Amino acid sequence: MGPVLAGVLQLLALLGALALAYVPLGTYMAKVFSSEKHWRVEKWIYKGIGANPDTEMRWASYLRGVLAFSVAGVLFLYLLQRLQGSLPGSLGFSSIEPAQAFNTAASFVTNTNWQSYYGEQAMGHVVQTAGLAVQNFVSGAVGIAVAVALVRGFARSRTGELGNFWADLVRGTVRVLVPAAAIAAVVLVACGALQNFSGIHEVGQFMGGSQQWNGGAVASQEAIKELGTNGGGYFNANSAHPFENPTPFTNLFEIFLILVIPLALTRTFGIMVGSVKQGYAILATMVTIWVGFVALMMWTEFAHHGPALHAAGGAMEGKEARFGVGGSALFGVSTTLTSTGAVDSFHSSFTGLGGGITMLGMMLGEIAPGGVGSGLYGMLIMAIIAVFIAGLMVGRTPEYLGKKIGAREMKLAACYILVTPSLVLIFTAASMALRTPPHSMLNSGAHGFSEVLYAFTSASNNNGSAFAGLNANTDWFNTTTGLAMLLGRFVPMVFVLALAGSLAEQKPVPATAGTLRTEKPLFTGLLVGAILIITGLTYFPALALGPLAEGLA
Repeated sequence: MGPVLAGVLQLLALLGALALAYVPLGTYMAKVFSSEKHWRVEKWIYKGIGANPDTEMRWASYLRGVLAFSVAGVLFLYLLQRLQGSLPGSLGFSSIEPAQAFNTAASFVTNTNWQSYYGEQAMGHVVQTAGLAVQNFVSGAVGIAVAVALVRGFARSRTGELGNFWADLVRGTVRVLVPAAAIAAVVLVACGALQNFSGIHEVGQFMGGSQQWNGGAVASQEAIKELGTNGGGYFNANSAHPFENPTPFTNLFEIFLILVIPLALTRTFGIMVGSVKQGYAILATMVTIWVGFVALMMWTEFAHHGPALHAAGGAMEGKEARFGVGGSALFGVSTTLTSTGAVDSFHSSFTGLGGGITMLGMMLGEIAPGGVGSGLYGMLIMAIIAVFIAGLMVGRTPEYLGKKIGAREMKLAACYILVTPSLVLIFTAASMALRTPPHSMLNSGAHGFSEVLYAFTSASNNNGSAFAGLNANTDWFNTTTGLAMLLGRFVPMVFVLALAGSLAEQKPVPATAGTLRTEKPLFTGLLVGAILIITGLTYFPALALGPLAEGLA
């Protein structure tokens, strides 16, 4: 079997598995967030945190809950790292330095999971499990909660109430992420992923020296790392490490975990707004972009030039032989079109245009299908903008799902889409203009610029993957990427929840003959076009200086 055919078959198998999971998972999540009953364990949690899950919140109260919980998470994780040297199970590792501890705390609380450290050489068992793994669950649940609040804004009328943040947070964690991650962890362990709490072992003799490996609860963290679109690896090599991702099957399984919840949330959206066709329209948009990016990535990586690349079956530098070009291309696209950030290959070693595709996936806002929750609310913001564009073309007040898109709604949507590009471009420009930051670049020229551009694109869009070659463990990059992660996560949430409150207060507008049918393929095409054009106009100059210049050289 040739490598191209193998890549296509993996793509088809993945699509089939996602199709099988779509309806049951999406329907289940709609029931979870619509139910009025509370599980016993949930009642214990509510009692412990002093929350009343039956109290409805307006958007400002919902936002205060999101921010308060996240600030507490940052402080707890920061202190846990600073005290690591005094904690049991630290494996002898010292406490993390302040700048790096801040960066890591901001990273995991914002669902970014950017890592400026070597996982197996810096973090002990307590920090990994009680700190990082816990945030993998709850940061994903926060994203789902905000998305559900926006969906309620469309579904409800003449009320500003969006549900209860604490109830949504607990249900997303207890009823969705924990059981799904437990099943996924069992599968990974059965396929060879590591799961223990062993210490450091010295392994063999290599070129006159020895190599050391430490164990850990790897499979359980790997499961939620992918399922919650987090991405932070237990080991520095991330999902390229055989302890995290042992076989081609686990590689495909992990891609499935990355995509399954963001895609299924479109059905949850359709059910909650009373029209599954609307969910299918959003799904079609996501799948169209994702399949298009996969095809482009496979083409760039299989378009081998010269005898060496031809013999290898494609651009194999920086890729695992057990996954090949096809598996690496699938993983690379899936991880950068979501907020996952896990990698099974060096994105820096992709072809010039291939590296640009990974960057462009993040620049779209990671909405195809995006992170758990964040992908859905990001796509709904783009749907509002597409509806507004359509209204301008026909001279009609835009409407979406029976809600008028007026000046206030458009201002909030416009502010949302301006946040991350501003962060990316300002921080990249500052890094290139100052004297010290460019010293962290391994390469010069277009590829070196791409390293810096990729870093801030990844941080600001809460992705977490790295282009490699950039020494990000400096005070400048630890601080600026940490700020980019926090601002890129929570400032857009302010606009999302404010928009949800504005929509929930409206009276539904009856559909007429002139209403744009947003469940039709025409709207899907309009939405895809609007996403690509807006992103292209925003980022083209930066891309031209980096991956495009390198790819066309």
